[in-house]
Amino acid sequence: MTYRRWFVVGVAFALLGALVVAVAISYGSFSPRGFVEDHYQRAAAHDLGREALAYSSTKQPSQVAQELTDAWQPADQYIDSTGVYLRYDDDSVVIRPVAAGSLILLERLTTAYPRYYSQVGSHWGWGRGNTVRGGGPGTGK
Repeated sequence: MTYRRWFVVGVAFALLGALVVAVAISYGSFSPRGFVEDHYQRAAAHDLGREALAYSSTKQPSQVAQELTDAWQPADQYIDSTGVYLRYDDDSVVIRPVAAGSLILLERLTTAYPRYYSQVGSHWGWGRGNTVRGGGPGTGK
């Protein structure tokens, strides 16, 4: 009888754990991309081709950047008068000022780096989680 009780208790905890995981997956933001998708309004009219998906906020770029960096620390960032440029392992988030607040562009790093090279080329490091400038062949020589 004791083993049966422990078995029932174990199954109950397993079901409860599965329920918690399901809710977390359904409602969680597990990446910078997910955070942007969950917290800002989609603005498809401002997409840059198929690569950069646009979102909008009524908040200033500095406020949006603060919210995002509080939730997800970027590997690198650059700020100038044209906007806030955040580099993550696989994605970039570019936050630009517009009259009504901010335009947030979410893009894979492989297409964002060439697009924004004139702004971030000498500021963003390159590579997954690498915050050191350079990273190409012969680095450190």
